[in-house]
Amino acid sequence: QVQLVESGGGLVQPGGSLRLSCAASGNIFLFIMGWYRQVPGKQRELVATITSGRTTNYADSVKGRFTISRDNAKDTVYLQMNSLKPEDTAVYYCNARRSVSYWGQGTQVTVSS
Repeated sequence: QVQLVESGGGLVQPGGSLRLSCAASGNIFLFIMGWYRQVPGKQRELVATITSGRTTNYADSVKGRFTISRDNAKDTVYLQMNSLKPEDTAVYYCNARRSVSYWGQGTQVTVSS
């Protein structure tokens, strides 16, 4: 069992930056870690993933603006979000996946002037 706790969300102006963190209760070394986001009335969508070997994958909408990283020694995954746009507004969820999938409770990101 892995518990995930996200932090770092908040209100930011367009063009600003935020850094999300996801702290895991257990060892995440072998897990594929990911960030997803969801807005009301829409399906949860992939933002970025990172493997244990640090291979990354990004949604086209965030390429060049967001960076996912992981610190296996701290069992923590990060999402650096730059050049934020209003359409990035969503609840952001951390995910840990192997044969099973674990989710955090989510953190709200609001991009607005």
